[in-house]
Amino acid sequence: MKQIKILAGLILVALVSVSPPVFSQVKKEEIVQAIDQTANCIVNVILDEHGKSRCDYNLTEGKWYPYEVPWHTGQAINALLAGYKIRGNQNWLAAAKRAGDYWTGLQIKDHPKLKGILGATHGDFIGDDVIVFATISDGTPGIYELSRVTKDKKYAKTATEAAAWMLKNMYNAEKGVCYDNVDLKTGEVQKEYSPFWKDKKVGEQTLFDVSRPNTEGSLFKDAYEFSGNAAFKDAFINLCNSLLKLQDENGIWSDFMPNFKDVHSFHPRFNLWYAESLIEAYKLTKDKKYLEAAAKTARTHAKAQQKDGTMYYDNYTDGKAPDKGSVTGSEVALSGIVWMELSKYGYKEFDGNIEKSAYWLVHNRFAEDHPDKNLRGQVIETRTRSKGKVWLVNRDIGTSFALRFLSDYYKFKSFQN
Repeated sequence: MKQIKILAGLILVALVSVSPPVFSQVKKEEIVQAIDQTANCIVNVILDEHGKSRCDYNLTEGKWYPYEVPWHTGQAINALLAGYKIRGNQNWLAAAKRAGDYWTGLQIKDHPKLKGILGATHGDFIGDDVIVFATISDGTPGIYELSRVTKDKKYAKTATEAAAWMLKNMYNAEKGVCYDNVDLKTGEVQKEYSPFWKDKKVGEQTLFDVSRPNTEGSLFKDAYEFSGNAAFKDAFINLCNSLLKLQDENGIWSDFMPNFKDVHSFHPRFNLWYAESLIEAYKLTKDKKYLEAAAKTARTHAKAQQKDGTMYYDNYTDGKAPDKGSVTGSEVALSGIVWMELSKYGYKEFDGNIEKSAYWLVHNRFAEDHPDKNLRGQVIETRTRSKGKVWLVNRDIGTSFALRFLSDYYKFKSFQN
């Protein structure tokens, strides 16, 4: 594994550009160009003819591989709509609708136990028979936004029906958690075993191995605002309060995978999704305790950002240097999205980090004339793993999260004026 990381590091030295020592505001025309190029990349490269995300592009093989397709597709939808609201490109809206039709088409209608939820399986090492809560929930912001933009309620209706199934079957109000997984064949919620922990048998896994206070995507909040059903609101606030109780001194949720408490590592986006939801809880309640909790998370990610703006997949809270084997553009972008939201509420401490993210995302994309058409316009999002050989991919979500950031940044800097 050490040799893999060294090899990946050498490859990435050639990919990542060197930024200047001082980060000034990037120009409006640079942001507009980056919005156009990342959006067109999603439309022309990342989404297939059915509207599905292609996910992982293997850099050594020149081939695409699926990875949690519904989740990745949801990110692409959300990003295209953010860009569409800035630029008004109808092709982007059409692509978002095609992807939304694929996503809503996953709804299960004929299973005796699963009617209403989506057959949104994770794939990859988890397998194609396991529906994952977050695969659905964190894909829904773009689905609700699609209904808002198009005035077509079918998208939000499908997401809300899925939310209702999950609220009834996967939400544990007393413990303040949601179970992670459902067996696609039997319809059983897996309350004692999670395939994410293959080294732990049934009976060895704890509640926190099979569940988490899952607010990713703020699904229950959106479902409440669409349906008016107060049960969704109550669940969302209860889960956010659970987040407050379980957040550690570094502002992360170290008891839950994909953080790993034993080695003090934290995932590049997981904690940011919770921070996003806490900001949404503030918008709903006006209680500043949620903002401050989100700011704790944001501060840890600000520390993880390198001087040139780069961020990596594996980060640590104990002072250990990050693993530089995987450059993670999505973290640069999602951190920036959270930093901008907090800055609007007075947390100006993050403004320098926002500018680093803006500069990095403008300058760390594959060239428009790159020899490999599959990479043109993509933001650098390398993921290095071992599958009997070096498994080095550029993951599509770097581009999707970048488009969201660039669109938010355009508004944040008042370029529209």
